[in-house]
Amino acid sequence: MKFSVLISFFLLIGQIVLAQDLQSHVLGLRLGDADGFGAEISYQGALSESNRVELNLGWRNASNWDGFKLTGLYHFVNHLDGSFNWYYGFGGGLGSIDYSPGVVSSGNGGVFVYGAGSIGIEYNFEIPLQISLDFRPEIGLLGYDDVLNNPEFDLGLGIRYVF
Repeated sequence: MKFSVLISFFLLIGQIVLAQDLQSHVLGLRLGDADGFGAEISYQGALSESNRVELNLGWRNASNWDGFKLTGLYHFVNHLDGSFNWYYGFGGGLGSIDYSPGVVSSGNGGVFVYGAGSIGIEYNFEIPLQISLDFRPEIGLLGYDDVLNNPEFDLGLGIRYVF
């Protein structure tokens, strides 16, 4: 009986330690953009001890255009020290852009598909809060010409609730 309790205790401690490396569900905001202001609702879901998926639905705004993006990324997460992790990954998304009236461009806007990379660092507090800083280069693959001809280098700050 004591042996069973002892083994159960160590198994439980092992599960808690693994859970601290990669959070099961994280929901919050990602703020930033390459050339204007962007805000995204961001969700991260763990797939394994070192892999997760991140989904972002965001709105972007610059001086002469606005639009939205839906982005999906697959991350490889590596533990650094304590509550710090670093991650990298790849993915892509779908978006739409509309230019302000009178702006000279190759059209009024349009829908596009893009590929994206991701690299960043995150800190998980002891309370259910995560902050992150990441770099996400994006390149247009299909659709609207202005997006295809102008890669974007997006820098973002994430503030998320862990549950």
